Amino acid sequence: MFRPGLLFRSLHRPVQTTPTRSRLQFRCYQQYRRFNQTTSLLRRWAARPTFYREIGVIGAGAGGFYVYNLEEVPISKRRRFNIISPQLEARIAQESMDEIKEQYKDKLLPDSDPRVRAVKKVLERLLPHVQKNGLEDVEWEVNVIDSPEQNAFVIPGGKVFVFTGILPLCKDEDGIAAVLGHEIAHVVAHHPAEKMSQAPLILLFCALLWTVDVSFYSSKMVLDLFLSLPGSRRQEAEADYIGLLMMAEGCYRPEAAMEFWERMENAEQAAPPQVLSTHPSNHNREEKIREWLPQANEKRENSDCHATISYADQFAAAFRQREHWS
Repeated sequence: MFRPGLLFRSLHRPVQTTPTRSRLQFRCYQQYRRFNQTTSLLRRWAARPTFYREIGVIGAGAGGFYVYNLEEVPISKRRRFNIISPQLEARIAQESMDEIKEQYKDKLLPDSDPRVRAVKKVLERLLPHVQKNGLEDVEWEVNVIDSPEQNAFVIPGGKVFVFTGILPLCKDEDGIAAVLGHEIAHVVAHHPAEKMSQAPLILLFCALLWTVDVSFYSSKMVLDLFLSLPGSRRQEAEADYIGLLMMAEGCYRPEAAMEFWERMENAEQAAPPQVLSTHPSNHNREEKIREWLPQANEKRENSDCHATISYADQFAAAFRQREHWS
């Protein structure tokens, strides 16, 4: 974002790329002084006769607050900490939606476009199985962006964004269902709210580390480790699982999800190692989905549209046989 103040300062004061020795010494002195002040405060607190009692009260209060705000994720049944309500989550997401629409306002395809109709058709089949998992009062909206980016996402509040660049990788409606199922699963599981709920606790822990680490290296490492990397990978895997079951209930082929990630893996030339990524590697995703396929196929067989699927499969087989003999 453009900030005139920064430009003004840069025009009227030369920028020194290499700090002088005196500046470095002064900065080190400031850090040392701050460290000593913090250590002194902690020592004085530890010397109080009520120190252990105060620590116990704080610990019990924090533990009770944490347990009180534990909840179960729909479908996966994972227990997690969350203090953000769905209403607040959607309100915060509304600002993001407005920014995205403004950014891509010239690239949003009209409802008459066949690509928009295809995405809407898949969403309509998924919605009954989405709504029964706590999103029955959501007003859904589909936005297809004419851009080569291979991306799609769903914002809390039911706002769906799909870039046309990902549609060739989807190939058909089953592939679109795999992508939409995964992205909608993030909203079903309230993953954005979970991330926002974790942030204050992790930032508090980082602040405590900062008092004993003037370089801020340890606290930054903890922030990356606990907030960005493992949490995101766990949530991505959970979204894969929830999305797979929802698309199966919607009578789409669960195998299409595995096939989509295989195509995505082939399309990505230089993906970072999984340990350095916020997402599981595409290969690992394929393997996990393969493990979940029996459960997903069971969901599909028990769905209300099983008879329709059987009829469609028989019709497709008869059509292929007719082509073979003609």
